[in-house]
Amino acid sequence: MGAQELRIPIYGLGCGGGGATTVERALARAEGVLRSYVNPATEVAYVDYDPSLTDAVRLTRAIDQTGYRAGPAVEA
Repeated sequence: MGAQELRIPIYGLGCGGGGATTVERALARAEGVLRSYVNPATEVAYVDYDPSLTDAVRLTRAIDQTGYRAGPAVEA
């Protein structure tokens, strides 16, 4: 199976870039993440990942551990 993409809302991120960078770094360190981008204006993380190595639960947990709250992930 190939890479999959998730969209994960992030509550409380705001439009400042510092929080987006923090979340992007946390996602980039997560096993199985191929690419991540956080749009601070829309408060959404876009994550390309290898489903054989990780899943939506682990990725939302990685966001929660930054101090921001992740919403339910949606496959893109």
